[in-house]
Amino acid sequence: MESETRYARSGGAHIAYRTFGDGPRDIVMIPGTLSHVELYWELPENQYMLKRLSSFARVIVFDKRGQGLSDRTADQTLEERAGDVRAVLDAVGSERAAIYGWSEGGAMSLMFAATYPERTDALVLFGSFASMRAEPWAIPPEPFERLLSSLEERWGTGVLVALNAPSRANDEAFVRWVGHLERAAASPGGIVALLRANYEIDVRHILPTISAPTLIFHRVHDDLVPVRAGRYLAEHIPGARYVELPGTDHMIQALDREVLDRLLDEVEEFLTGKRERPEPDRMLATLRMNDIVGSTERAVEVGDARAGRRC
Repeated sequence: MESETRYARSGGAHIAYRTFGDGPRDIVMIPGTLSHVELYWELPENQYMLKRLSSFARVIVFDKRGQGLSDRTADQTLEERAGDVRAVLDAVGSERAAIYGWSEGGAMSLMFAATYPERTDALVLFGSFASMRAEPWAIPPEPFERLLSSLEERWGTGVLVALNAPSRANDEAFVRWVGHLERAAASPGGIVALLRANYEIDVRHILPTISAPTLIFHRVHDDLVPVRAGRYLAEHIPGARYVELPGTDHMIQALDREVLDRLLDEVEEFLTGKRERPEPDRMLATLRMNDIVGSTERAVEVGDARAGRRC
């Protein structure tokens, strides 16, 4: 899917973004730990998600500050990240948008919805949480530091697969693609800095202030973020609709097609009031990961070169 990469100015940072489709409503996608505004969306599962969503909306994707093709700034506050979303909306001329965040992108989505309710049409969360340190997740500091050390040492090898998508751990092509994405999205030091910042995030206090219609998804046996974290969000956001999906993988790209279609059906109905699943694109439905390894390697080389010019 073709779309030119552009930049929005947010304070002192340049935020890379792309748009897909021209539907009557806007959806902003807020990614989890990794983002690369070009490479990320070459994965067939992500292309399929874009195709489904852009059938009824204009879809806006971007790289968080410090990652991908956005400036590798050290600033990582949640307030600045929410400001980056506003800057991207301004750049594309969007007054209001549905905010769709997954994993760590959920806290950023919640902060945006609480700070800019007049620009939040709806809120969709997948595999998200209010805090790493507090219940119901509550990761103690010592295990968290050990995790950071392991990630820093093995970054760029597809290390996130074992954490986020254990069912794909033996899928060599998938692990190789995630390794490409890791290297393109952030340096080892950069990912450690991001995760340290994420560890300090706690948005529990803003949950009761969320006024936008909210749809929350969580996998019932999520191996990384426990399902009780999703239930906590649903219990504390007024009027939130909550849907549990089967499976254990946390990574949205590891969803089986049937589960992904169910999620996208729910999102479409939530945002439009109806479900009109289009006929699947035969090429996307049959494309295998090992068919795109060469193209993703070329995309990573381009992304690395661009990142190097900015550093």
